[in-house]
Amino acid sequence: MITCQGKSVFSGVAIGKIFVYKKAENTVEKYQIEDPAAEFERFKAAQAKAITQLQALYEKTCKDIGEEEAMIFEMHQQLLEDLDYVESIQGIIENDKLNAEYAVFVTAEQFAAMFIAMNDEYMSGRAVDVKDVSERVISILNGSQVSAEAMPEPVIILAEDLAPSETVQFEKDKLLAFVTQKGSANSHTAILARMMNLPSLVTTDIELNMEYHDKMAIVDGFTGKIYIEPDEVTMAEMKEKQKRAEERRRMLQTLKGLPTVTKSGKHVHLYANIGGVEDVDAVLENDCEGIGLFRSEFLYLGREDYPSEEEQFEAYKTVISRMAGKKVIIRTLDIGADKQADYFNIAKEENPALGFRAIRICLERVDMFKTQLRAIYRASAYGKASIMFPMIISVSEIIRIKEIVEEVKEELRQNDIPFGDVELGIMVETPAAVMISDQLAAEVEFFSIGTNDLTQYTLAIDRQNQALEPFYDAHHDAVLRMIQKTIENAHAHGAWCGICGELGADMELTRRFVQMGIDELSVSPPFTLELRKKIREID
Repeated sequence: MITCQGKSVFSGVAIGKIFVYKKAENTVEKYQIEDPAAEFERFKAAQAKAITQLQALYEKTCKDIGEEEAMIFEMHQQLLEDLDYVESIQGIIENDKLNAEYAVFVTAEQFAAMFIAMNDEYMSGRAVDVKDVSERVISILNGSQVSAEAMPEPVIILAEDLAPSETVQFEKDKLLAFVTQKGSANSHTAILARMMNLPSLVTTDIELNMEYHDKMAIVDGFTGKIYIEPDEVTMAEMKEKQKRAEERRRMLQTLKGLPTVTKSGKHVHLYANIGGVEDVDAVLENDCEGIGLFRSEFLYLGREDYPSEEEQFEAYKTVISRMAGKKVIIRTLDIGADKQADYFNIAKEENPALGFRAIRICLERVDMFKTQLRAIYRASAYGKASIMFPMIISVSEIIRIKEIVEEVKEELRQNDIPFGDVELGIMVETPAAVMISDQLAAEVEFFSIGTNDLTQYTLAIDRQNQALEPFYDAHHDAVLRMIQKTIENAHAHGAWCGICGELGADMELTRRFVQMGIDELSVSPPFTLELRKKIREID
């Protein structure tokens, strides 16, 4: 049995097999081979596996989004089976006696150059496609995993680190836990783990060893340990621990339907943070009063182009409709910093956390911003929607946003498209917003404090930098004073104030937030009933 220690980001016990996730290598080695026939068969096996993966992606996309969007994966399968493409690879392997990875790489480069030389926009797109499918085959040949779409059963993901654009590709019903060598408790992977109720570890002292792939393991989210090939005693202890955790979860179910009020009668609205349509089940299952943060940027991640207005409309409409009159607060896209999408073509920045991100992108790319706003307003006709804007630092930004919103509403009116009465608010996540929160509150109907960014900007500590974790203090008095000031200024100008950052689920601060006068707490769905229990016990 091998035991490794990490930092827990969500409690619980997960038992299952390990899936070692390795990012595809950027370099391809070139070397001579002795048996060209065997090497070509190795390519054929990788080709077959890639086609199986692409077929699974085609079926998943058809189901989740639509057949038109799924056609790209069908075309990728056809590219892999193209006779000229396969013969080129076979020729390099058999005539030059070179390894399959190199043969695929060279063929991809040659085909891509040929498509680009045609000076046609459509054919230039095929250049990207042929490189994409070739990278998939190369990753299979060299043993790295580019994705987990072909996972045969629920697994424990073991990785060096995971970016948001990578986590969105996983089938959520195939995940038991995340274990990463790097990362932090405030990373978006950690946030996703908490939202999905997955016992997960970061900064774990574990080797990214392919020998661990398919080995039985236990993740103990209470102690931060992972046991690889556990012995019988450990397995029995962990199964008992898992059983007790499940019993506590069942006990919390008795709180469903009860109001979230303190013993003295103070009502705190208890909402949920979500990343997509599929998370609504967890919201309803945990009896949340509404959705306090719909992270709309996850609609933009893990894809090759902007989501259309119709695609966004369907997503927002589905969530709003399913919440059946309960409030749904949609945050406009917060791309940038640690959430990157290549097709945005954002220049490399020395400090992306302080760079071109969130509302700054939207106010520069107004057409894109309007597309999202139109989709939200159209969806608002099906329930109770609110919009909040991230990374606000000035009143002038709000004034400009309101002008754009009015333009969108007028366009909808002229086209006789119905929309609801949408509440507008902002994220308070910069010290600048806190210091002028009295002015900002006069312009909007609510504040939602994003404690993750507010803490890093207040303390001048990158929350993604694990080397700085000893200095990172989420309970720092400066942060708590900023929260207090924001709440007071909101109330003084008739706005309500909530918290949607990770501190909202910090049970050590719940009593203090209630004393500050917080109106709403929005947390990952699995925390809701535990937090309701805590609030109901406050005298």
